[in-house]
Amino acid sequence: MNSQQIGIIDMGSNSVRFVIYEIDKYACFREVQNLKVTARLSTYIDEEGAMNEEGIQLILDILHRFEKVADNYSLTSIKGAATAAVRNASNRDDIMSAVKEVSAFPFDILSEEEEAYYGYLAVTNSTDIEEGVTIDIGGGSTEITYFKDRELQQSISFPFGALTLKKQFIDGDTPDEKEWKKLKQFLTNSYETLDWLSDKDVPVIGIGGSARNLALVHQEMIGYPLSGLHQYRMSTDEMKETIDSLLDMPMKKREKIDGLSKDRADIILPAAAAMQMLIEVTGGGPFIVSTKGLRDGMFFEEMLSSIEVTHFPNVKEESFYQLSNHYRLNNAHQRRITILSAYLLNELQKRGAIEVEPEQARLLRLSASIFYIGEKIHPESKSQHTFYLLTNQSIDGMSHQERLAVAFTASFKSKAYLKQFARPFREWISKDDLKLYELLGAVNKFSYALNISEQSSITKVEAVKMNKSSLTLQVYYQGDIYFEAEQANKYKKHLERPLKRSINLLFTQEEPPVS
Repeated sequence: MNSQQIGIIDMGSNSVRFVIYEIDKYACFREVQNLKVTARLSTYIDEEGAMNEEGIQLILDILHRFEKVADNYSLTSIKGAATAAVRNASNRDDIMSAVKEVSAFPFDILSEEEEAYYGYLAVTNSTDIEEGVTIDIGGGSTEITYFKDRELQQSISFPFGALTLKKQFIDGDTPDEKEWKKLKQFLTNSYETLDWLSDKDVPVIGIGGSARNLALVHQEMIGYPLSGLHQYRMSTDEMKETIDSLLDMPMKKREKIDGLSKDRADIILPAAAAMQMLIEVTGGGPFIVSTKGLRDGMFFEEMLSSIEVTHFPNVKEESFYQLSNHYRLNNAHQRRITILSAYLLNELQKRGAIEVEPEQARLLRLSASIFYIGEKIHPESKSQHTFYLLTNQSIDGMSHQERLAVAFTASFKSKAYLKQFARPFREWISKDDLKLYELLGAVNKFSYALNISEQSSITKVEAVKMNKSSLTLQVYYQGDIYFEAEQANKYKKHLERPLKRSINLLFTQEEPPVS
């Protein structure tokens, strides 16, 4: 695949963003630029529904600044999308004519259906959620979709957003009790006009800045130790508690609260009400945050169109492929660790030494595929770097709990290090969790030892004998395994602890295949 740089401009009612994605020859992608201007374009709409000259000039000035930035990149394609503020303006053709005359950027006005579709596409290509309701609250519109088996079932765009709700229902900076009640009733009535929304009992996925800000405020409130917002989960009670705390704050205090952008302090409450009422109508959540939205949906469409699909077959597997290639891991080495760990886990289960659920076996496989990924930063601290990398970035398709589990098992060095890494997360993991992570991490580390020279000399592992105090593993190999034998005998102690058995290793040479 040829390298590409794709630019997306998202001209929303509240903000205008310019994002550049880079795709390398391995089809690995990353965001290399993300610029935002808080424009609040919907505030430039006059009583006749037209955008005034000041608003149009603001758009042109923003695009001019973006063009200067774009000159520093080698963009292979660029797409501009205008949403509610421009779409609903009575002089939308004049706005687009002015843009076309002054700017080199190609622009389309998205229909309500297209705007909702791109949000859905972003969520279903970046999470493992099979069924859910999405809500994307802009400044002047709110897009809601319902999907099942990752397929879009229903969508709608309501003609209200955070800015317009604030203008319609809240006179001051903070709603009083009467205003708040009236706002929530309006939202409930609006949602209840759709029979496909009621009592779904599925996750509600929040897209956009207001959803991210609400989650950030909650993370600050509880001292959440894991970095990243994508797929962050809040219960209905946690949602209510967070919103209630914001309602009790005057505007000046909201502007200073950690996690809440100053430019959203005045509109966070109407946006939060829109999310909260949707959760109530659909049946109670949970609420899950997606940091991927319209512009990501447009990017996924552009990227995947070359292979004539709309979705990654498996988001989680795609993410681990991206991680592996981004850090230029030796794929043959990681594949060998994965195979050997699967052999060993299966043998331990057959002998009755352990009991592991299918989901835990999948966890082992994923963590083995990136075991000691931090070695690419510095080999001396590969365990620490691995744990830091995985706990400080979102991984598409993985819940926060799953990501933490992968971090523990992919970084395993010893029980002492495991306990050290676990200290900040004591409220989020149990003793049984740590026992499982120690076992799976030790299986990974032992398998890592069996390919320490990266020659793929070890072919398989079998548990040939076990009693209450010992376990004998037969390790089959071809070629030279001097380093593997040395390291395996050194690292087996980490596996002996969770198994509560001494391990004896029998290395058996296989006959090379007949050519």
